[in-house]
Amino acid sequence: MEAVSARAFRKVLVANRAEIAVRVCRTLRDMEIPSVAVYSEADRGALHVRAADEAVCLGPPAPSDSYLNIAAVLDAARATGADAIHPGYGFLSQSAPFARACADAGVTFIGPSADSMEILGDKASSRRAAQRCGVPTIPGVEGVADVDAALTEADRLGYPVLLKAVGGGGGRGMRRAANAEELRAAFEGARREAKASFDDDRLFLEKLVHPARHVEIQILGDGRDAIALGERECSLQRRYQKIIEESPCAVLDAKTRAAMEQAAVALSREARYAGAGTVEFLLGPDGAYYFLEVNTRLQVEHPVTEMRTGLDLVRAQIEIAAGGPLPTKPTPRGHAIEARLNAEDPYHGFLPQTGRILNLRWPGGDGVRVDAGVASGHAVHAHYDSLLAKVIVHGADREEARLGLIAALESLVLLGLTTNQSLLLDLLHDDAFAGAQTFTHTLESREWPGPSSLPDEAFLAAAVALHAPPAGAAGREDADRFSPWLRLGPWNRASAADDGVAR
Repeated sequence: MEAVSARAFRKVLVANRAEIAVRVCRTLRDMEIPSVAVYSEADRGALHVRAADEAVCLGPPAPSDSYLNIAAVLDAARATGADAIHPGYGFLSQSAPFARACADAGVTFIGPSADSMEILGDKASSRRAAQRCGVPTIPGVEGVADVDAALTEADRLGYPVLLKAVGGGGGRGMRRAANAEELRAAFEGARREAKASFDDDRLFLEKLVHPARHVEIQILGDGRDAIALGERECSLQRRYQKIIEESPCAVLDAKTRAAMEQAAVALSREARYAGAGTVEFLLGPDGAYYFLEVNTRLQVEHPVTEMRTGLDLVRAQIEIAAGGPLPTKPTPRGHAIEARLNAEDPYHGFLPQTGRILNLRWPGGDGVRVDAGVASGHAVHAHYDSLLAKVIVHGADREEARLGLIAALESLVLLGLTTNQSLLLDLLHDDAFAGAQTFTHTLESREWPGPSSLPDEAFLAAAVALHAPPAGAAGREDADRFSPWLRLGPWNRASAADDGVAR
């Protein structure tokens, strides 16, 4: 990529939290651009606050009062002199009103324009755009106003079918139905969840492709042209939330890969897309692919592509937003696999877990990367997503990457709350994954028994004694008024603070 001035922006505010905010701050530090973190009262003292040069409290823990509060985020940008905002993923990252509000305030939104988001971020609109570009789409109907309309369309399409929220993704507002009775029972629940998640209760209905693989294409656009940076397979999911992602897809042939990349680039050009985005497809059992949706933001699993291409996608986003050109398309090398470490109990309904991290040791070594948003002593709250960290391993081929990720996860130590670490190892060891025979239904179609033995109680007790907070500091991460970090200048603190990444 042609060099863009490190001072293209005076200062960038990162409108997010946890590991993605830490990760964006790391690139800003490499580019010598000062960073501003925002945080809720629950995140005071969090790792992403320490990773930035400045930090502004947005308000109470509830996302609507903090990370989703457009006025508060823009006030923070004005107060700190930030002339650009990186939204990360989630929260306001796919909000066209936020992108438009940034433009009205004279602040650069590091991402696509509001117009591009409205074309591609809305499922119904993006489906129409795909059809205009000749991209195969799943048989379905854009809008079902009520349950009777849904039942009529389902009879026409044939069961099983899938209800989906028009206004957003992440599995929210999504329900599958194998018959009319299931569809009738699912409709109002899907509508309520869509309204609560996206303030938009519109639903559409499509034929369920089964068994299917979830394959997505990473794109970078500059508002005029776009390039595709290969694919990721994200078929291992629970409740439509991805758990393990890899690149390349082990079963995708060169012809289909090229066709999917061309489709993704055509969609990007259609919407005059600028920045990083992901075009998602379903790959059917017959090898046919169908457009699914576009995520108009950086994806959680973007490190998989970075490990194979050598590109820093966050840097590319920033440089494109500053008027820089698209990078030269690199040739991907080797194989990369990412596992999401979540604070949840996978053997009891994936219930979210809260508590304080008593002891933490990340894996390291050649080809191992950890993007983390927590550290020892940090409290995990119920207010936000359960993602703690991502462990990514790159190898010469798929088997080397798989074995490397197993070794990395086996060496990872996190005490104090339950995580899905054991399930991740079960999945990576499983014959279906080893043989690249996993689909979007694989995880939920089988029983995954929990560990046969409990952790050593004496070891846990010793960890608790060693890492218990001092009297009066329980529940607080900023209790040490005499911390040396508080006496260092902002750049020294940003450079010295643990950024949550093991390389």
